[in-house]
Amino acid sequence: MDPLVITKGRYTYAHDVKKGPPEAIDVHHIMVAGGFMFCTYALLFAITGFLILLLLLNITSVCQVLMPDKPVASVLWSFTLAGFTLRQLLRKQVEKESVVILPAFGVQLETTYKSGRTVHHFVPIGKILKPVLNECVTPVTCYWSLSLILRGEEELLLVFKELYPPVTMLVPIWKALCAAIDDKKCTGMHSDCDTR
Repeated sequence: MDPLVITKGRYTYAHDVKKGPPEAIDVHHIMVAGGFMFCTYALLFAITGFLILLLLLNITSVCQVLMPDKPVASVLWSFTLAGFTLRQLLRKQVEKESVVILPAFGVQLETTYKSGRTVHHFVPIGKILKPVLNECVTPVTCYWSLSLILRGEEELLLVFKELYPPVTMLVPIWKALCAAIDDKKCTGMHSDCDTR
């Protein structure tokens, strides 16, 4: 089966089904689109470069006040602190978030960062009561989120913690989660969902 790929705005959705025993592994990826990422990173690097220059000037002047007789040491400390600041800014950028559905076992949520670090969270299938689509409204914006209602937990578990994909990308993942937990009410409601 060819993977389904949808691009909308800054996000790309890819669906892949891997056949294997005992059942198919259903993989859904939400990625930040390449063209947008390039523009975002170019803008980010320009702003970051300007901020680092200001930071270097400020740190250099502070270091020169603290160590007036060691100008080389103050410049080295400036570059070290600027490098640390840049590293902190870049390590939080998300490249993609994935939902791996293992029908007999559970759901694995994965977040891959631009730095290469990947965070995994596994939820056993027996702990999932129901997947839900929520419309989140703030004073500034409105977006959709996909969450899991878990047995024994008071709060919902967000499936996508860092990215906010459009509802057209969330509905197929919601349907797959409903099918994985055998929720007939959940999968029967797809005609009620408007996938604008």
